Amino acid sequence: MNKIIVVGSSSIDLIVNTHKIPDAGETVLGESFFTSPGGKGANQAVSAARLSSQVYMIGAVGNDAYGTRVINNLKENNVNTDFMDVIEDVETGTAHITLFDNDNRIIVIPGANNYITPQKVLPKLDFFNEDDIILLQQEIPAETVDAVVNYAFTNNLKVILNPAPYRTIAQQTIDKVTYLTPNESENELLFGKDLEKMLEHYRKKLIVTRGDQGAVYFDTAVRNIAGHQQKVVDTTGAGDTFNGALAVALIENKNLAEAIDFANKAGSLSVTRLGAQGAMPYRKEMKSK
Repeated sequence: MNKIIVVGSSSIDLIVNTHKIPDAGETVLGESFFTSPGGKGANQAVSAARLSSQVYMIGAVGNDAYGTRVINNLKENNVNTDFMDVIEDVETGTAHITLFDNDNRIIVIPGANNYITPQKVLPKLDFFNEDDIILLQQEIPAETVDAVVNYAFTNNLKVILNPAPYRTIAQQTIDKVTYLTPNESENELLFGKDLEKMLEHYRKKLIVTRGDQGAVYFDTAVRNIAGHQQKVVDTTGAGDTFNGALAVALIENKNLAEAIDFANKAGSLSVTRLGAQGAMPYRKEMKSK
């Protein structure tokens, strides 16, 4: 089977649930607190590995307790960690998440994720083969994203770039990726408000996710792949679940509409539980619900 290679961030999520967001200088009492392995790269790796096999993670953690927890958690979820680096004297990345009113607010401290450089990543990609899929996000240095996309384009590996969190992307990088998966706000920042025009321009490349409304792309016309409605508990990690599941569906040679529907279903199941990785569905759940 072809492989899924996730090049991206890993972290520990520090999650607060509250009924009130404090104003400047105000202290409020929250409802609950818990920690969980996270990071957009690790999230997408776990999402893919729970639905498939042959998932590899390329990233970095610090030489600390959080880093050990990240690595162990990836292994427990059947993600291959042979290409994870442990960086001395640098902290593992953290994400500080506030859950409020069925939504989330997140501050990310990159830590060791800043050390995911082209010099460290590109030699590891030589292990992989044509038609494997690379999954990228933007919690790692922009130069690394650009370098990985160039490598993949030259070596005939497919690339899914999830442009989150938002930052500008070089046009040549956009041109060389196989699939680009922004949400609606990220898409508007990248391309402006004329969604249909950009979908047609990047036909079968640009896939815009729309939460519980599903996702849209352009084939011979704009196609909306409807979402799967669920009772929302926590939306953290839903986009990462979508992207990991999309990679699985594509590696299994589903057509694009089928792959997006599969990813929509996985994302919808993930919002029914608390947390990011802990809420991601297993393959048996996809078949039974």
